[in-house]
Amino acid sequence: MVSRNREKFGGRLAVILAMAGSAIGLGNIWRFPYMVGEHGGAAFVIVYILATLFISLPVFLAEVMIGRRSHTNARDAFARLSRHHPFWRTAGYLTILIPTLIACYYSVIGGWSVDYFFKSCSLAFVHTAPEEVSGLFGSFVSSAWTPVLMHLLFLAVTVGVVAGGVKSGIEKFSKVSLPILFVLIVVILAYSVSLPGAGSGVRYLLHPDWSELTPRTFAYAMGQSFYSLSLGMGAIITYGSYVSKKENILVTSTGTAVSDLLFAILAGFAIMPAVFAAGIEPGAGPGLIFQSVPYVFAQMGETLPVLSSAMAILFFLTVIVAAMTSCISLVEVGVSFLMERAGMKRGRACALLFLICGGFGVLCSLSFGPLRGVQIAGMSIFDLFDWVCSNILLLVMALLAVLFAGWILPRRVVHDEFTNGGTLPVNDRIFPVVYFLLRWVAPVAVVIIFFTNFML
Repeated sequence: MVSRNREKFGGRLAVILAMAGSAIGLGNIWRFPYMVGEHGGAAFVIVYILATLFISLPVFLAEVMIGRRSHTNARDAFARLSRHHPFWRTAGYLTILIPTLIACYYSVIGGWSVDYFFKSCSLAFVHTAPEEVSGLFGSFVSSAWTPVLMHLLFLAVTVGVVAGGVKSGIEKFSKVSLPILFVLIVVILAYSVSLPGAGSGVRYLLHPDWSELTPRTFAYAMGQSFYSLSLGMGAIITYGSYVSKKENILVTSTGTAVSDLLFAILAGFAIMPAVFAAGIEPGAGPGLIFQSVPYVFAQMGETLPVLSSAMAILFFLTVIVAAMTSCISLVEVGVSFLMERAGMKRGRACALLFLICGGFGVLCSLSFGPLRGVQIAGMSIFDLFDWVCSNILLLVMALLAVLFAGWILPRRVVHDEFTNGGTLPVNDRIFPVVYFLLRWVAPVAVVIIFFTNFML
């Protein structure tokens, strides 16, 4: 089912900003720094850059092509292009299930950033002893109602943007938020590298320790690249369906990947020097920005309370904006599907997604507090959502997408999309290389990531 009146992005800049908004999120500012800290610093960064350019970018292109060629929602894209083959028609439902599940717990983390933004505004880090500030996170997430309210507030604003539509909502928000996001992270970076002792953090990101490289490092770098670029979530397929046939998808996709890489590296340089300046272990794990970074602000607040408060506010505002740009794309996948398959108006589809994601998100949030005793396969509800999505569903969907583009779609169709009907000479010349990466390298890489997660 294809809508003749389907909305489109307004132009190349709008496409890049919207897709970069989907890619740039908590994967960059929350996940990337601690992954770098746990897996060898600069060595991990180098592998991550190579994985993004030679493995993730072809997968990204595949998803954009599937979306633009089908000109419909993510689920129906596979059905339509495979001429309603039963397997692909069923597999397409994964593109709706995955982003919806991710949005459930992603909005919980977004809610944490909202709460820490409010804490920054109330000078909580300045008025708390540095040795006690890390404990604020544990007491916050284990409480019953405040994390739930923050989760619902974050999700409500996100859904509100999606309700505005592709041009009036998503595109306008991306055009404003992405430039602000880059300005904020550069300001934080400038402050971070100026701290006494920050030089060790800079060297950590610039001088690779090759002895730290293991097969798992390569797998984690590729996995981080997939996660960061929103691959396997249905989001890029959905956004690809809003891209005009006149756009050069190689340019827009490369622009998105480079923007994502740049922001991740900026985030690393914004956070790691501050972590080293405070004498914090770089491999502190997922709690790095909610436990270790506030410790830096609390330390600084003892001598420079005004500057400390200002930087804390800017930092968690950056986290909120980054989280929201990605969550918007997750919600839009389900909204697009409900509008086209169930005939819902955009507002009603948004309301339904808010109820679904909000409800399951409440369970994820409470799993740190009143429901922490509820264990499924030895994991909390939150951890189960995250583990299943990150380690199984995302990789399965990414593999299906790249196999579909490389092996199911006729080569002439892929060439037609990549070259805009043969009108782009540069794209035509490099098509054999891209097609080889898409057909042979990317599928093998996804399989390696999948088995490494379970075997090593």
